[in-house]
Amino acid sequence: MEDFIRAGISTLWAFFVTVFSIPYVIHLAHLKQLLDAPNQRTIHESSTPRLGGLSIFAGFASAFTIYSTPDFVLMKVFAGTIILFFIGLKDDILPVSAFKKFFIQVLATGIVMFLGDIRISGFHGIFGIYQLPDGISYMFTFVIIIGLTNAFNLIDGIDGLAGCITVLVNLVLAYIFICLMPDSYFSKGIAALSLVGAVAGFLRYNIHKAKIFMGDTGSLVCGFVTTCLVIIMVEAKDDYGSYFLLNSPVLGMSLLVIPIVDTLRVFIIRVLQGRSPFDPDKNHLHHTLLNNGLSQLATLFVLIAINIAFISVFLYFQQIDLSIQLLIFVGLGALLCIVLSWLPVLIKKENKFL
Repeated sequence: MEDFIRAGISTLWAFFVTVFSIPYVIHLAHLKQLLDAPNQRTIHESSTPRLGGLSIFAGFASAFTIYSTPDFVLMKVFAGTIILFFIGLKDDILPVSAFKKFFIQVLATGIVMFLGDIRISGFHGIFGIYQLPDGISYMFTFVIIIGLTNAFNLIDGIDGLAGCITVLVNLVLAYIFICLMPDSYFSKGIAALSLVGAVAGFLRYNIHKAKIFMGDTGSLVCGFVTTCLVIIMVEAKDDYGSYFLLNSPVLGMSLLVIPIVDTLRVFIIRVLQGRSPFDPDKNHLHHTLLNNGLSQLATLFVLIAINIAFISVFLYFQQIDLSIQLLIFVGLGALLCIVLSWLPVLIKKENKFL
């Protein structure tokens, strides 16, 4: 009971630190003109502060360091997060080159992989693949962490989306770490709940119409911490070397289905159009829904509902063969892209006849 009280207090601490600090950050941003001005790639109509990540980090870091027990692995995650926080903060104040940002992301990823040993070591038998050679394991983990950290930045295109995804995913992770795993994983649950509280406090000012954005500072912190915790969940083993969750790779993918599907989708579209996959555009899932008539709040609701549905499916069907689960995930992901592209159009057509 004492541990659950501590977990609850850590969440509330992070929430109140964030929610009480944001008004001062908003005032400072307006005073120093640290604002995100509207352009052809954004959907907001007025200049808005972009330093929300400053308060998110303050809430998360203070709650995590106060209420978490010493944990070697999490210390490496926190070290990488500090590095990303500062490069994100600098980019939110003065533009930073893509190379510098990528270099810092590589450094942070290297810390958690090589010093914290946070990496995907195998595929749990999916398509007959169990253990990965070390070189492939590190390369694959590098792509996953870098890719998903930046994917959180890509989905941060409408009010509340990146924050709500972060809260949802980390709530599920906290439940898994605290309720389904032994006490040795309790500190991971505290880390997840600290991020939940911090981002929940930020959402108080970010749900449409947003008074502040999380900026690169917030998206990098949320993406990096969340991705590392998902990998820890996927790789969690008992004293006998068996995985705690048999379907954890596919469950991990379902937790992050929106950033995964959205990033892969826009990359494929750009390549098919003969452009660089890194060229910015307005082909993201949220743009598709907005362009077909849904409001920001409706778009947010639809995408969060989809994320919840994916998590529920793969939490329920844990006994199905992992290879089949992966095929189901891929099929549902492809169906998701098709439905989200056409459903709003069908709704608009139907409304014309009502």
